[in-house]
Amino acid sequence: MNSDPEDAKSPQTQNHETPPKKKKKNKHKTPQPPPQPQPPLPPIQAKVQSFKENPKKFPPFVAYFPSGYDPTKNHNNSDQIDGHESAPSVKVYRSQERPQRVEMVVTPNGSNVDFVGSNYSGESTGGHHCSYALGVFDKESQSLKIVPVAFDKVFRLEPKVRGLEAADKKTESPVKEELSAVKKADRFRELTNLYGTKKARNEAKKKHSLNQEDDPNSQKVLDRKIKEVKINKEALIGSDGAEATVARNIPPYDANATTPQEAYPLDKIILMGEWDYIADIFELLQEKPKLASNAYPTFVSNRIDKLQGIQDEAEKRTLCCIFSYITHLIKFRDQHSMDAFSSAKGHKIPGILRNRFSTMFADQLSKRLSAEKNDLLISYILVLTLYADEFRTDPADIAKDLRMSPINLRAHFEHLGCKLSRQDKLQIFTLPLPLQFPILRQKRRR
Repeated sequence: MNSDPEDAKSPQTQNHETPPKKKKKNKHKTPQPPPQPQPPLPPIQAKVQSFKENPKKFPPFVAYFPSGYDPTKNHNNSDQIDGHESAPSVKVYRSQERPQRVEMVVTPNGSNVDFVGSNYSGESTGGHHCSYALGVFDKESQSLKIVPVAFDKVFRLEPKVRGLEAADKKTESPVKEELSAVKKADRFRELTNLYGTKKARNEAKKKHSLNQEDDPNSQKVLDRKIKEVKINKEALIGSDGAEATVARNIPPYDANATTPQEAYPLDKIILMGEWDYIADIFELLQEKPKLASNAYPTFVSNRIDKLQGIQDEAEKRTLCCIFSYITHLIKFRDQHSMDAFSSAKGHKIPGILRNRFSTMFADQLSKRLSAEKNDLLISYILVLTLYADEFRTDPADIAKDLRMSPINLRAHFEHLGCKLSRQDKLQIFTLPLPLQFPILRQKRRR
């Protein structure tokens, strides 16, 4: 039986047919020409205008979003109005207490996230070594306008969830800010006392004493002691029964004293709480032996060298405090006079001394001292000059500081019970004991 030649093929021959040969790819491609460089843009002839900052108008604000938010894109399709994208709202807030503080808030429509930035916190508080300006180019008019940026700072707008962080914050009052400044100054003074140099510690201590004010507790104690003082009514009544008026306009004195120091007690002129605030001359002498002569009155400048010969530190400190007290009294008088105000304008008197001087000598209704208060102030100064010269004083220097003639100044010394004597062609005032005052006329009540 003849079979078909195709059927006579074995299964192996049918399953293993030779596959068609693949064409080899040409690895060597034809090189493409390099891209042609674009022709340079033609130069633009533009008119440049630079605008200065106008205090009546706000300059433009420049801000950026570090989170990646793009305000030019529409992130919510529901915020489209008539097929147009609705821009986010931008608001700027200015502080009433500090107008220089500004805060910017950008709010996307339909979102509860606000982008907030300020010019007083965060990145804006860092140092800036350049200035910023905004340039706007108008193609139609071919003009470039350059305007300054608001506050010369770029605002960094950080995302914040609305109502989440604001609920935890409370507005700070100016009183709290003032207290924080006081605490900051106290901490700086403590660090200076711990790690500062001797000169820095002395300057910080002097600055603190100048800004120190009266202690309310000590004022209450002083008021209570004044109420406990017993008044000798017999001393106010004359021998003929007529009541005498307070005529002597001088510091507290003791008519029965046996020494000049007891006649005018120093602790009644310089109170106990005032000594710590008048040690500036003593502290300066610890740093440098010579002081600037033009910083003090003539009376004090001509006696600074006297301090170098004193070996006792307590005596030296007391004399330095007397010199400082004389300086403050003279400067206080000059500050309330018309002809010498400019010379004492920059002098700083410690607060505790200024309050006492204002109570004792100043007039509430006038900036100038009255004649009575002026005489009392001069009496305090002259008593301290007696202490400085060991109760034998030459009035020439203090007369220059008080801008008075020696004849008028002689009447004030005699009013204190002093006597004039001549020694080596010099006028010397001494304080003999017991005290003898000029006879004053007493007014009688009718």
